Amino acid sequence: MMAKQGGMEDGRRPLVLQGAMTVETQDMVAALTEVQEEPLGHYRCVRGLLAGYPVIVCETQWGMANAAAVTALVIERYHPCAVISQGTAGAHNPALHNYDIVLGARTVNESAWQSQYAPQGAGIDPRALKQLGVFAWNEQAGAFTQEVYHQGDAALLAAAQRGAADYQQGRVVTGTIGTCDSWNCEVDRILFLREFYGSDVEEMESDAVAQICLNFAVPFLALRIVSNSVFQGDEDWDLAVGPVCQQYTLQVARAYLSQRGDKQAGTETVESKGQQANV
Repeated sequence: MMAKQGGMEDGRRPLVLQGAMTVETQDMVAALTEVQEEPLGHYRCVRGLLAGYPVIVCETQWGMANAAAVTALVIERYHPCAVISQGTAGAHNPALHNYDIVLGARTVNESAWQSQYAPQGAGIDPRALKQLGVFAWNEQAGAFTQEVYHQGDAALLAAAQRGAADYQQGRVVTGTIGTCDSWNCEVDRILFLREFYGSDVEEMESDAVAQICLNFAVPFLALRIVSNSVFQGDEDWDLAVGPVCQQYTLQVARAYLSQRGDKQAGTETVESKGQQANV
């Protein structure tokens, strides 16, 4: 017997779109029809339809703990077919400018490291670090395993890359999105992080969302638009990029749902609450 999941009376598993701030979510909400507010505790969560398909927009607030919490809650309530985390980010790649978009082939937690031992009085070497990564469920191993990088879902990434040629407000590149609960402004530190992790941009949510999605076997992709760069002196923090990223994300959502096909996107169901469905 088919159970209703999170108000999805027809059994379809929704696509989840996330942003940390109102300026990173309001345009996606405006694009939906049949909108209903369905908060997750104090976090804003909106349900609606995009081109007739159920979509959930979540405002996670800043930071990895908030993003992880909202992701776990939305997965448990709605059993989504996929999650896209999008929003603004600071450039780590000196070649990037405001309005450039990075599609996350992978994400990395840039605060998951171990410093090398040094005795008292020896000083601090900020480069003497070992990458640790974070723990997420590994289906093949049947256990939580530690990984430095989390890969973006191939189908979601392909859908995101399809719109790159039509984007007129900057470049679209495929790369690495770094996540940490910090805001780095020192040029030398940013260059070290780029060398150490290969990061193209820095933000505060993506890898935490990727970690939770992996735990629940939910396809995931992060994409970020550059809102500021220490390498470009005349490009201060510009929140006007937020709506631009949302429009690109909506295009990705439509492309992804289209490439999944009517059979998957239109009729895929979850049989019972708490049951992990295959995608």
